[in-house]
Amino acid sequence: MSHAVFASPIMDKDSKSEDESVGLSENPSEEVPPCIAPGMADGETLEMLWQLRAQRRQSSPELPETVTRLTAPDGSILYLVGTAHFSDNSKNDVATTIRAVQPDVVVVELCQYRVSMLRMDENTLLKEAKDINLEKVQQAIKQNGLMSGLMQILLLKVSAHITEQLGMAPGGEFREAFKEAGQVPFCKFHLGDRPIPVTFKRAIAALSLWQKARLAWGLCFLSDPISKEDVEKCKQKDLLEQTMSEMIGEFPALHQTIVAERDIYLTHTLRQATRCVESPSNGQKVPAVVVGVVGMGHVPGIERNWERELNIQEIMTVAPPSQFSWMLRTVVKGVLMGMLGYACYRAGGGLGRTLLSLPAVQSLMETLRLQRPDPTGPL
Repeated sequence: MSHAVFASPIMDKDSKSEDESVGLSENPSEEVPPCIAPGMADGETLEMLWQLRAQRRQSSPELPETVTRLTAPDGSILYLVGTAHFSDNSKNDVATTIRAVQPDVVVVELCQYRVSMLRMDENTLLKEAKDINLEKVQQAIKQNGLMSGLMQILLLKVSAHITEQLGMAPGGEFREAFKEAGQVPFCKFHLGDRPIPVTFKRAIAALSLWQKARLAWGLCFLSDPISKEDVEKCKQKDLLEQTMSEMIGEFPALHQTIVAERDIYLTHTLRQATRCVESPSNGQKVPAVVVGVVGMGHVPGIERNWERELNIQEIMTVAPPSQFSWMLRTVVKGVLMGMLGYACYRAGGGLGRTLLSLPAVQSLMETLRLQRPDPTGPL
């Protein structure tokens, strides 16, 4: 399969109207684009916008400490912003970086399954994060399969718990990047993360049935209150990623699939974006300027992988299940789903009862019932 299959979805961002523009300096007159005459040719307009962006772009910008600078072989530059998903400071870092370097491309740590958060306001996201209903459960199971879907719901409950404690929806830095990219002429917006169904399927496939049970059981007890000290730590380190790291510390296979493999995928998409672009005036190739917005836990891995040869196909496939006895697998899955159902019940109201109404669960229960031995048959 070619690399093109794994290229990030692209969202071309047109310039916003004057009412939606964001000032980039203390002197507003410096940021007002020149008046475009009605009869001006398209080529002249493009050249004017290209020159405007060149004037705004700082050659030696003073950027936050959370920004890492990487260079591609063709001279293109990547400014990698390490963020905390629940932090206003990270939002400010993203805005500062994009305004200073006026990038050709902005890449964020999202996939097409999570792109909806870019257009939701904070209040809607807070409500969505706290509301885990039957529709969301069914959608997660449909996308990821039964076991991976239930595990995803439990992980969503962890995120919802942090959201409720902090009163802040996750992904604010991605929404900030989306908004700021819209203010930069010619800037494109890429989704750089591996599709979440692939990540969850590979994560679950990497665990034994006993490890899945232990993980599910541990997830339901991740509901301790978050102190003011934790909130302050959140400004320096990603609280969600820290919680996840503590949770998966006993499962090296999870760290490999959820962190290390996504480091590789993010590196691949960032390198795809960090390529020369064409000048609209003469079509000449010039080095690109790219801003990447990722959780700070991914920054070291991206730095390590930046100059390595990467095998993307290897981390996009899901291995077939092992050939265990069908009966043993069915019985163990039944026990595991019971534990997951109890975990979901503890995590969020009537979610456990909701799971029992799912067709997939009812089908498995019927299979278990039919597998019971016939008391009148031979022993």
